[in-house]
This record gives sequence, C-alpha cells and structure tokens, in this order.
Amino acid sequence: MSFVAVDTASSSVVATAADEPADSTRQFLRHVMVVGGTLREWNDLGAERWAQRVETLGTIVDQAGASYLTLRAFEPGEDAVEQDWWERLIGGCHVMIDPCGDGRDRFAAAMRRLDPNDPVNEATVAEALYAPADCEPDLILVLGEPDRLPPSLVWELAYGELVFVSLSWNDLAADHLVEAIADFARRERRFGGLDDTDE
Repeated sequence: MSFVAVDTASSSVVATAADEPADSTRQFLRHVMVVGGTLREWNDLGAERWAQRVETLGTIVDQAGASYLTLRAFEPGEDAVEQDWWERLIGGCHVMIDPCGDGRDRFAAAMRRLDPNDPVNEATVAEALYAPADCEPDLILVLGEPDRLPPSLVWELAYGELVFVSLSWNDLAADHLVEAIADFARRERRFGGLDDTDE
C-alpha cells in the first residue's frame, strides 16, 4: 500500500511505500481542490502573492504525488471582481485557477459543452466539469466553517473528502494544505457509502 508521509516542520509531503497489505478504502491522492475566498479577496491578493501561492501549493501537491490542484473561489461575494480562469504547471502538478464562485453556473456551462451526440452520464459530466483534469477531486480543503458548504461546489460534494479549516483566503498557508493532506492519508474513503457501524 502507498500512503502519504508529512514532514510538518518543513511543510513537505512525500509519497512513501509500506509493506502492509493493500486496503481498498485507502486511495491514491490524484486531485486536490482548495476552495476559499470571494472574487474580491482573490483580486486583492495581488499578482505577486498569487504567483507565490500557486508555486507553494502546487509544489506541495506535486510532492504528495497528485497530478492536479484546483484553486476555486468559495463564492462570488459582494463587489465581485471578474477573474479569468488560468493554469500553470508546477513540477508534475497541473494547477488550475477557477474563479467561478457559483457551482450551478459551472454545472450549466459544463452541460452546454457536452457534445449532443454523446451520452449524458457521470463520466461525461465529470469530464466537462474538471477538464483538463481527468479525475474528480479526492481531497477538498474548504476555508470556512463546517456548517456552511461553498456555493461553488455542487457535483464535487458526492465523493470528495472534505477538510474544513476556519480561516480566510488571505491567511491560507502551506501548513494548512500539508495538514489537510495528512488528514486525507489517515481516512478510509467510502465514496458515499456507510461505515459498518452506521448500518
């Protein structure tokens, strides 16, 4: 089985191998999503801090062995500033910056992109929603209280593992993502199923 080892002192994450039997509930981390801030807060971060944030978070996700990192606004918010979708490659990690703060709008746009000749099913919808990523988010780090789900998430809530951290977009630091990845590594994923104790 493979798992994620975390060195919190240096904010680094390293994929490690163990000699124990494979557990089908433990999954490789392929796609990480960080959801936080309004579009005004995104704009106020400034170009230099954005570049640093993408570099830092992309490096952490790359070290964890994941191929994709999506940064998404929590919601449009008041005085929303229009932002562009953009992407960057950090090592082997494809980082996507998605400013759409309304999950319903994103879902509707994805449906319009579907080829009318293709079937509408989970696979085709997921492909339209996440491209260029080829998989749904495994881990979703939400900046906010656990009693309020982000309006920017709709489809992602079905199977992604949610980790909530009560802090602002401006205060997000490398350690928060490292700790979320460590939390993910300890979980047993059920993909919407129940624990034996829940039955």
